[in-house]
Amino acid sequence: MPFFEKFREGWLRPALFFGNNPVSLAGGAITTASGITMISYWALEIFGRLFDNPYLGIIFFFLLPFLFVAGLVLIPIGIIIRRRKLRASGLIPDTYPKIDLNDRIFRRGLDIVLVATIVNLLVVAAASYRGAAYMDSPQFCGQSCHVMHPEYTAYKIAAHSHVACVECHIGSGAQAYFNAKVNGTKQLMDVMINRYPTPIPSPVWNLRPARYICESCHTPARFIGDKLLVRASFADDEANTASQTVLLMHLGGKDALSHLTGIHGAHAGHIEYIATDATRTTIPWVQRQNADGSETVYSTLPAGSAVPAGERKVMDCIDCHNRPAHSFVTAEAAIDKAMSDGSISPTLPWIHKEGLALLNANYTSQQDAAAKIPAQLEAFYRSSNPDVLATNGQLVKAAGQELVTLYSQNVFPDMKVTWGTHPNNIGHTEYPGCFRCHDGSHAAKDGTSIPQDCSACHNLLAVQEAKPKVLADLGI
Repeated sequence: MPFFEKFREGWLRPALFFGNNPVSLAGGAITTASGITMISYWALEIFGRLFDNPYLGIIFFFLLPFLFVAGLVLIPIGIIIRRRKLRASGLIPDTYPKIDLNDRIFRRGLDIVLVATIVNLLVVAAASYRGAAYMDSPQFCGQSCHVMHPEYTAYKIAAHSHVACVECHIGSGAQAYFNAKVNGTKQLMDVMINRYPTPIPSPVWNLRPARYICESCHTPARFIGDKLLVRASFADDEANTASQTVLLMHLGGKDALSHLTGIHGAHAGHIEYIATDATRTTIPWVQRQNADGSETVYSTLPAGSAVPAGERKVMDCIDCHNRPAHSFVTAEAAIDKAMSDGSISPTLPWIHKEGLALLNANYTSQQDAAAKIPAQLEAFYRSSNPDVLATNGQLVKAAGQELVTLYSQNVFPDMKVTWGTHPNNIGHTEYPGCFRCHDGSHAAKDGTSIPQDCSACHNLLAVQEAKPKVLADLGI
């Protein structure tokens, strides 16, 4: 018997006979409806006629593909159920209804089934690819999951906002992808049963080493040299007296002669440390490998003490640049920067003092802050400086809205994220930062300690001076 006749008699005719049942027909209808909907969505997406809504991705990249595959699965399930029922009741026919390929209508129906099968395979493949791509997008990570709202807000205004989340948090390779999805499934379950931590713990302990993340773009051997840093600040007086601090930062690195200099050069060797707290702020033990291969241990513990228990880690970029894509600032740093760039006018009397007080006040939610901050700022000027509202009402309104923006970028009451929740280890003015190790208390057996020479990292050219001369000399 030819192959086609065997296929027709042994598979096709029984499948058509048993497939005529409610379950299989419902499966076909679900698959067809979800398939057409997905294809229509993709067509609209190609022509850019979609709304920017993260939950659409969940529907079209997760829910509908699930329904599509579920419909396909229902078809053979229905066939199996009907076959078992007919077999149990002894109603399976000796010969199945005849398939007449000479029937033009039947041939067209068969063609439709074959085309539909091919289309279904293509839709499943495309949906799988699109679903995987969507799960790797920052929109899925930050917008679809409300728990990540603080991190996503900081990410959008960070210097690395063009770098996809998966570049740092997952990496390449099947193993990394599998581990990330297993961890993501656990996190999803935690969210569903309301067991997620607030705030999200920082730092991420299972983040890959910097050589796999940072160094894919940043060359550690690059000599950066010096950088001029100017920080503006404002006093809490009526005139918001401005001052500036000017530093010449010795970023250094490895120069053309392979000399290690500056901040990066001093930390380019092999350094290990032990942190005894979850935030890696308390570091009582540091070990550095010297140029000759020997090792020097610096400790804050009494002589003869055992190596402390805690997380032992090889120091890399992330230990100082710990918030490269999710940086939060203090309230004072936020308002100083806004006043420096003119988003909040320094000409408004007492704006620094009152703005800072409004930012540090307690609010039940961001919506509560958005309603109260502008109203209370306007009330302050109405009661103490009514002339300001009369002559500079628009500046007061703009200042109120900017304060709301600053608050909404850094404080998230529902996730228990407030000013200072996530320290930034760059520098040492707002958080311990450098002083976690360079505090003068980390001593070696020979009495030497980790250097605390300020000039090794920077030169102070001006400290909180009004119109520093050095900036005028540089034409800044």
